[in-house]
Amino acid sequence: MERPGPSAFRDALKLVRISNNLGDAKSLITHPATTTHQRLTPAARAELGISDGLLRLSCGLEHPDDIVEDLPHGAEGGVSPAG
Repeated sequence: MERPGPSAFRDALKLVRISNNLGDAKSLITHPATTTHQRLTPAARAELGISDGLLRLSCGLEHPDDIVEDLPHGAEGGVSPAG
């Protein structure tokens, strides 16, 4: 089950988009525990270092300053990504 912290952080971003597929020219963010690694047991995810609070950011072709500027929106949406 996804924790509110990662959801709130991810949902508050304005430039970075939510996606299950990180292969794009745009910056994207995903929650591995409920997407790419959802079929693993919690113990198997933990062994791989994939916590319920982990978010994966894939930076695209936007200007790096724009991506960095967007990240505080996530923190304003709830809590830090680590929960």
